[in-house]
Amino acid sequence: MITIQNIYKKFGKVSVLKGLDLEINAGGIFAVLGPNGSGKTTLIKSILGMVIPDKGSITIQNKKILKTHLYRNNINYLPQIANFPANLTVTELLQMIKDIRIKEADEAALIEQFDLKPFLKQKLGNLSGGTRQKVNLVLTFMFDSELIILDEPTTGLDPISLIRLKEIIQQEKDNGKTILITSHIMSFVEEVADEVVFLLDGKIYFKGNITELKKQTNQSDLEHAIANILTTQHA
Repeated sequence: MITIQNIYKKFGKVSVLKGLDLEINAGGIFAVLGPNGSGKTTLIKSILGMVIPDKGSITIQNKKILKTHLYRNNINYLPQIANFPANLTVTELLQMIKDIRIKEADEAALIEQFDLKPFLKQKLGNLSGGTRQKVNLVLTFMFDSELIILDEPTTGLDPISLIRLKEIIQQEKDNGKTILITSHIMSFVEEVADEVVFLLDGKIYFKGNITELKKQTNQSDLEHAIANILTTQHA
């Protein structure tokens, strides 16, 4: 599905990605983990074409994607911070995104799942952070795409909405989709992810399933396993 080879990226004098290689097979849920400044966001934005690497190649479904853009229409993306005009209503925003993507959308069931009907005529600027996040999730999942990228998807969600999100992610996996997630909530990652990729200082220090990681670090949960890697590498 995604093949990343020898990716390098600098911002000024700061090296963010340092010869990164990564293979992500089609189908399944993959969590990209790492502390702030590890290169997670740069990696995700490189896959999306929002950052152009200084060196290396990225292919999605066997097609090189650097300096192209049409492939993005087959990616659903939830950014960590989504900035939309505050004066738009939820309904207007949904329609605007459908007009931009020119792709069949199915938002009705998602609106029901996230209890958004009472908010459809309200302006985005008047919504709570959690409600805006639910709107963003509808925008993300209402299109049928093979690759779904979720950057900190649990932010601001109440427990019921979090359950709904996990159900939708599992459903997309069952439909054969490839899902990339970044999150600082290790309990969420441990519950949903098939594999984790751990980045540190622009390099991959682990790729595999969570059971392997816990065994390798001799820890009983993902949070302590990740902490063990950080402690070991910074010792």
